[in-house]
Amino acid sequence: MNWQQICEDPNLQNLPYKIELNERGQILMSPAKLNHARLQGKIIKILNQLMKEGETFPECAIFTRKGTKVADVVWCSPELCQKINEEIETSVAPEICVEVISPTNTATEMDEKRILYFEQGAQEVWMCDELGNITFFHQENQMSDSLIVPNFPGKIKI
Repeated sequence: MNWQQICEDPNLQNLPYKIELNERGQILMSPAKLNHARLQGKIIKILNQLMKEGETFPECAIFTRKGTKVADVVWCSPELCQKINEEIETSVAPEICVEVISPTNTATEMDEKRILYFEQGAQEVWMCDELGNITFFHQENQMSDSLIVPNFPGKIKI
């Protein structure tokens, strides 16, 4: 399957799970808990407050060499938003890709996603753990703060 087929399949509409594709076109599903959604919402709210331009949104499908991965939250510059506006899955990763780590996520899986997002053009990848602690990465190097959003807190209060 490809991402467009998944998006158009009526049997896959309104599933209470996050769906991604692996490199073989197989569907990967993982249920999200309420805490996961709350963290996504809080990250979006803070990004919207701090970034006066661009767009912040959840569940962004990103085409990668290992299938379609879905970042929990992304921020796109106005220029990139215009470029990817009509795409089913983005051909270029947004400048900021955020993953909210669930208990079922492995460190290997998160490392792979980070690498894939950078390969697709992300400038920063943020990892948020279940307690709201944010780890910022720029081109595979961990940073103490975001270069794009330097005032973003290192901990989200839940």
